[in-house]
Amino acid sequence: MKIKTILFGILLVFCGTQQPLTAQERKPLTLEEAINLAVNNSTAAAMAETRVETSALAVDNVKNNHYPEFTISGQYQRLTSPTVNFKLPIANNGGETEEGATATSSPEVNQIMLGQASLGMPLFSGFRLKNSIAATEDLHKAEQYNAASTKEQLALQAVMLYVNLYKAEQSVTLIQENLRSANQRVTDFTAMEKNGLLARNDLLKAQLQASNIELSLEDAKRQAATINYQLAVLLKLPENTQILPDDAYFMENKALLPTLTESEAVAQRNDLEALRWQQKAAEANIKVAQADYYPSVSLMAGYVALDIQNVVQVYNAVNFGVGLKYDISSIFKNRKKVAAEKSRAEEARQAVELMSDRVKVQVKDALEHYNLAIKQNSVYTQAVTQAEENYRIVKDKYDNGLSDTNDLLEADVQKLQAQLNEAFSKADITQRYYELLNASGKLANTINLTQTN
Repeated sequence: MKIKTILFGILLVFCGTQQPLTAQERKPLTLEEAINLAVNNSTAAAMAETRVETSALAVDNVKNNHYPEFTISGQYQRLTSPTVNFKLPIANNGGETEEGATATSSPEVNQIMLGQASLGMPLFSGFRLKNSIAATEDLHKAEQYNAASTKEQLALQAVMLYVNLYKAEQSVTLIQENLRSANQRVTDFTAMEKNGLLARNDLLKAQLQASNIELSLEDAKRQAATINYQLAVLLKLPENTQILPDDAYFMENKALLPTLTESEAVAQRNDLEALRWQQKAAEANIKVAQADYYPSVSLMAGYVALDIQNVVQVYNAVNFGVGLKYDISSIFKNRKKVAAEKSRAEEARQAVELMSDRVKVQVKDALEHYNLAIKQNSVYTQAVTQAEENYRIVKDKYDNGLSDTNDLLEADVQKLQAQLNEAFSKADITQRYYELLNASGKLANTINLTQTN
């Protein structure tokens, strides 16, 4: 029962859905290459860049309000036969004008033509335009840092999938080796059972263990196929690509880390910097709302041309001047609007403070996990030596009739578990290393170096 429980634990090392791989193309891939592909090729990275471009266009749109508004319009209208009475003085037959005289006959008016051109340019609007530009520029900065943070998370996701793929393939390799030993043991036990040197119950135990190991192997293959598929999709590689992680990479010693502190992480994290720029944008929006307390002044100019058939023609009617507008009711109505913007700014400030505390906790947690991974690797390395020596001793005792089959099979499973733990601990060091870089805000430098290379 104990042996079956250990093997069942091996089956649950990974979890995922089944995804078969057929007609695979084998592709050796380093971790740095995986990070580079995730940052540059993934859909999420492209979406982040699109958001940055969208925010840049929003800045340009707001800046366009600096330019004057110039409009041209024209009208042509057909009329029925109206009755036209002049109320202005008109000339009589002698050329003299008669005050209040009315034309003896109404002129025929069938059409009206009107052309207008107007020019308006704001001179002062309570600093609304200046602060609106500042707010959109701050949001653009926030999107840039959000994009950088998104790429960091994609890089970390690629690292985790890459590490898990290495673990799955190591599981396949080690379990295959163990299965070969188990099958050989079954062969030996079968011969011994036929010769009456072994009880049939011991043979059945060995066969059961071989069956359980085979199930573990199939599950490990399934996990490897699933993770391989997920990584290929993330990196935009052909779905039938079989990615081959670089085993030598996990043998490197990453025990030497650059000095880092929580305060450095708070200053370097891109997601936190994005929140700071969002806070600045919220503060600028307060000033935008306060602009309604001020009057607006604008420069105006225009041109009008009018032609009413058989009645009047107006040309070269140029006008210019200054316009002033002040909404007195805004003194009372705008208070709630300003208060709402101040509340949003306070909410943004609190979000920055909350995220700063969270970053400190993440850095501490990541550092502790990294140190634990280093210690676990040391322990698991010793455990492999101990498990192999234990198996050798138990095997000798079994060959000399001093231990039973249960002890032998249990020692064999313990050796396999120790080998898996050691392989996983090497991969865990790499994963915890990049998680620590991400938590401390230093993963961006790694990405930049990878893209440069």
